[in-house]
Amino acid sequence: MPRFFIASLLALFTLLTCASARAELVIEITRGADDATPIAIVPFGGAVAEGNDNTADIIRADLERSGRFKPMAFDKLPVRPTSGGDMLYNEWKGTSANYVVVGSVKVTADKRHEIRYEVFSMDRQTRLLGEQVTVAADKWRDGAHHISDRIFEKITGVKGAFSTRIIYVNQYPQGDKLRYRLELSDADGQRPLSILDSPEPILSPAWSPDGQKVAYVSFENKRPAIFTQNIATRERKKIASFSGLNGAPSWSPDGRRMALTLSRDGNPEIYLMDIESQELTRLTNNAAIDTEARWAPDGHSLIFTSDRSGNAQVYRLNVADKSVKRLTFEGTFNARADISPDGRYIAFVHREKGQQFQIAVQDLQSGLMTILTQTPLDESPSFAPNGISLVYATRKGNYGVLGISSLDGRSQARLPARLGEVREPVWSPFLK
Repeated sequence: MPRFFIASLLALFTLLTCASARAELVIEITRGADDATPIAIVPFGGAVAEGNDNTADIIRADLERSGRFKPMAFDKLPVRPTSGGDMLYNEWKGTSANYVVVGSVKVTADKRHEIRYEVFSMDRQTRLLGEQVTVAADKWRDGAHHISDRIFEKITGVKGAFSTRIIYVNQYPQGDKLRYRLELSDADGQRPLSILDSPEPILSPAWSPDGQKVAYVSFENKRPAIFTQNIATRERKKIASFSGLNGAPSWSPDGRRMALTLSRDGNPEIYLMDIESQELTRLTNNAAIDTEARWAPDGHSLIFTSDRSGNAQVYRLNVADKSVKRLTFEGTFNARADISPDGRYIAFVHREKGQQFQIAVQDLQSGLMTILTQTPLDESPSFAPNGISLVYATRKGNYGVLGISSLDGRSQARLPARLGEVREPVWSPFLK
C-alpha cells in the first residue's frame, strides 16, 4: 500500500466526478428499526409555510430519520385535531400510536409565525407537553426543528439534534473544469448554503466546539494550507502553510488548540498548535504515517490513523505523555475515525478484504465492533452531538450522497442530492 494512500484516501474520494452545480439534499429512509415507537403527527392547522410545507411534515421527517419513531401515514389518521381541546382519546383506540402530536400555526401582524403544539400519551391519556414557539417567517423550519428536539427529548430522555447543522464538500462542474464548495445545511440536508467556493479542492472540514467557525484544508494556492473561517462573517485566517503536507485539522474541546498533520520535518506526523500563538508541539515521532487526529471529549487524548502496524489502524494518543495505544485489530484497514460525544464509541472506515469500505462502530469499553453499512464505498463518519446517530458519505449509483445511521445500524437514511456530489460530512456540535 502506498504510504500516501493512508493520508489521502478519504480526500481522494471527494475528487470523483459529479453531475451538477447544486447539492440540495432529499431524505430517503432506507431502513427502519423494528422497535421504533409508533407516533401520530397530525398536520398542523392554520397558516401553511412558504413552499407549501406543513410544519408537521418537518417534525414527522425529523422523528422518523432518528430511527426512534415510526410516524403514522397521514392518510391513516382517524381524525385531524389541531388543538388539545379537540383531542378525544377514544378516537385513537384503534390505532397503533403511542403518542399524538397536534398543533397550529398563526401569522401575527408583524408577519411572525406563532406555532402552538401539544403532545399526548395514549397509554397514560395525558398531555405530556404543550408550548408556543414564535419565529420570524423565514425561520419556520427552525421552529419545526426546535419542536422536534423538544418532543424527542420529552419522550426518549435524550437531547434532540434536529436543530444542528452539517457541513460537507460539494464538487461541481463549471464549463470543462471542476469547482469545490464548502456547504452548510440543516441536519436534514435542507437550506444548503455555500460558505466557500474555490477552483481548487477543499478537504477535511472540522467544526469549532462552539459551532461558530470551521477549519478546512484548501489547495487554492496549488498546495495544501489550513484555514479557519467564521461562518457568520466569512472572515478567514490561514493558520498552517508549511512546506509539505498541511492536513486533517481538529479543534480541541476548549477551542484553544488545533491538532493537525504536518510533514514539515519530512514525515507526516501529528502536531498540536496553540491557535492564539500558533506555537507548535510535535505529538508523534514514528517512521509510519500518523494522521487524521480527532480529540476525545475530555481533551486529554486523541484518536488517530497510523500504518505503524503495517496497515491503517486506529490508535489513541495521550497528549500529556505522548503514549500510544492501538484500538482496532479487526480487518485490513481502519481509518478516519470519529469519537462519540460521551467518549465510549469510535466510528471509522473499515475494510475486511477486497475493496469494500464500510462504516463500523467499536465500543471502547468492550472492544466489540459492529459493521453498520453494507454499501461498498463509505467514508467520513461523524457523530451527531447527542451520540445516537452518524452521518457519513456513501454512493448511490454514480453519485456521492450522505447517509445517516443509528448507532446500532438498525435505522438508516440517505440524503441524496437532487443535483451534485457531496462528500466529507461533519455534524455540528449543539448550537446556541
